[in-house]
Amino acid sequence: MRFGATILDAEGLRLTAEEVALFRDTNPFGFILFGRNVKTPDQIRALCGDFRDAVGRDCPITIDQEGGRVQRLRPPLARQWLSPLAHVERATASVVAGKVGPNPVARSMYLRYRLIAHELHALGIDSNCAPMVDLADDDTHAFLKNRCYGGNAHRVAELGRAVAQGLLDGGVLPVLKHLPGHGRATTDSHLDLPHVDADAAVLEHTDFAAFRSLNDLPMGMTAHLVFDAIDSAPATTSPVMMRLIRDQIGFDGLIMTDDISMKALSGSPAELTRAALDAGCDVILHCNGTLAERAETAVAAGEMTDAAQIRADRALAARCAPDELDIQAAEDELSALMGGLVYG
Repeated sequence: MRFGATILDAEGLRLTAEEVALFRDTNPFGFILFGRNVKTPDQIRALCGDFRDAVGRDCPITIDQEGGRVQRLRPPLARQWLSPLAHVERATASVVAGKVGPNPVARSMYLRYRLIAHELHALGIDSNCAPMVDLADDDTHAFLKNRCYGGNAHRVAELGRAVAQGLLDGGVLPVLKHLPGHGRATTDSHLDLPHVDADAAVLEHTDFAAFRSLNDLPMGMTAHLVFDAIDSAPATTSPVMMRLIRDQIGFDGLIMTDDISMKALSGSPAELTRAALDAGCDVILHCNGTLAERAETAVAAGEMTDAAQIRADRALAARCAPDELDIQAAEDELSALMGGLVYG
């Protein structure tokens, strides 16, 4: 079955008749959930069922569940996690204090996201927009900084690998973000278009290097920002940047855009959809718009290309049943690695 080249959302807690009709007719590859879509476990499972019934298959349903400021599921639906950066700092401090083991900080991130995967999978959600391996520095904008894992490409990639494996072992597809690196942004791409003026050679050995280490992951998400030394267009709509992601970084997984309704991008949903697909993105993520805007996006996107369909099938093949998890043992080990401070 050829999928529609979109990932779309819903307005509320259950699908409307109009949404069902749109999704049935355009067959989105998958869907994404937000805070407005989650209330109770039974309601979330029912909404996930609505999505899958509308397209007639076990489509992937994703969410932003990084922990900290960016987590759509909060107590009592899920644990309240520390921000990723606070988690890494706390785990690192515990190592310094003598609570050591094999790769203890990476192990703590593995356990954190294995538990997150358990929370998601129990609700019918089988994809998470993580790991985020953007590198933080002194100038990284506040909207992103405490969501990062650090500033060293090798270390961040190691932690990103642990995050991805924790999700995969829990039956949840990871989405690597934000390709090819968002950490140098000094403005919020939800509100404006960031520009990065770093030299291409510097980027190659820092920001891009973290993503190259994880180029085998099944799915990735683009960044809405301009790398002035490489191209004048945002990465999401730049053929030059998309070739860099495919060839220089070597990422051959399914690439979804970040939300094209963010104010970093200018143009109608149809214009942005075509620009991103023409640049080389596989799937368009459109969120927080009207039904008409979602329909405009879906029609402009049409069906996946042959190459995108192959990547989509390969990504779905990576979605496995969760392995067995002793929740109490995982929580106890994580607590020991974190010096007792696990949740936010």
